Amino acid sequence: MSAPTNTHHPVVAKLSTLDRLLPLWIGVAMIAGLLLGRMVPGLGEALSAVELDGISLPIAIGLLVMMYPVLAKVRYDRLDTVTGDRKLLLASLFLNWIMGPALMFALAWLLLPDLPEYRTGLIIVGLARCIAMVIIWNDLACGDREAGAVLVAVNSVFQVLMFAVLGWFYLSVLPGWLGLEQTTIDTSVWQIAKSVLIFLGIPLVAGYLTRRFGEKVKGRQWYEGTFLPRIGPWALYGLLFTIVILFALQGNQIVSRPWDVARIALPLLAYFAIMWGGGFILGAAIGLGYERTTTVAFTAAGNNFELAIAVAIATYGATSGQALAGVVGPLIEVPVLVALVYVSLALRGRFTDHVPAVIEGKQ
Repeated sequence: MSAPTNTHHPVVAKLSTLDRLLPLWIGVAMIAGLLLGRMVPGLGEALSAVELDGISLPIAIGLLVMMYPVLAKVRYDRLDTVTGDRKLLLASLFLNWIMGPALMFALAWLLLPDLPEYRTGLIIVGLARCIAMVIIWNDLACGDREAGAVLVAVNSVFQVLMFAVLGWFYLSVLPGWLGLEQTTIDTSVWQIAKSVLIFLGIPLVAGYLTRRFGEKVKGRQWYEGTFLPRIGPWALYGLLFTIVILFALQGNQIVSRPWDVARIALPLLAYFAIMWGGGFILGAAIGLGYERTTTVAFTAAGNNFELAIAVAIATYGATSGQALAGVVGPLIEVPVLVALVYVSLALRGRFTDHVPAVIEGKQ
């Protein structure tokens, strides 16, 4: 990295009003969801009446709407440049599947030794690597979209293969070796595969087909200059809608147990800061450049709370402490990672890799 330059100052200014004020909109969405959940009797039951793979249908719709526009922006003809980058792939695998679960295990036992339900819930969160919202954070921070798509796909494959195995290891085997309390997790490979196929597979296929046929019929210039700007804001609309519904469903638990929420929040804050900071430092140290460093950092810091909540509910029940720990996850993750988007943009000028061209192409 080079000495700081002035090239990063216009970055935030070039964001749309919706993007620039995203922390405000997210705060409003959280408050709106909490108020709706508290003020509208029976709303939670109504929203949960129809589910898709154990997730409330409104939340599932919000996630799909959120992910589709970003995946439609990916230039799939450039993915080979990502898959050939061994440093990128190895760094992501190390952060997501070695450092991430181990760090959450350590923080959960260190900070919640007297709260086994919350501790178990956090360990489950640490095993569920992000395949959804990370795409939004990466895009807002002007990360590498193609790299983001590949790393999310890699995480999805590893999630199907390793989630149950790592759950058994971190909840039963490792605590036994250390003389700590042991527990179990009840989930199947098919349950995890369904979550991946629905929440990543559907928008990924839709985004790929949209780009392929859109460019074929109207050309790349029309597709990227006219079509993408029209659908782009829907990613954030989907995000805000998802946050409102999520907090409407879980608002009673969050509001009724504020001290528990605070206890759960502490290891989560440490986890997000360490994972994002470690990913950013590692990416910069091995010379990935700004865009891919950013992508590595956000894919390392994000978690698949939808999967973690679904597994916790299926194993321990909807009112369990394990489920509450999963619910508190996005309460902490969303504002923290939004803040880290701005930290990332502020650090952008320290990189020498074609900053002006990236700014022009990403906004």
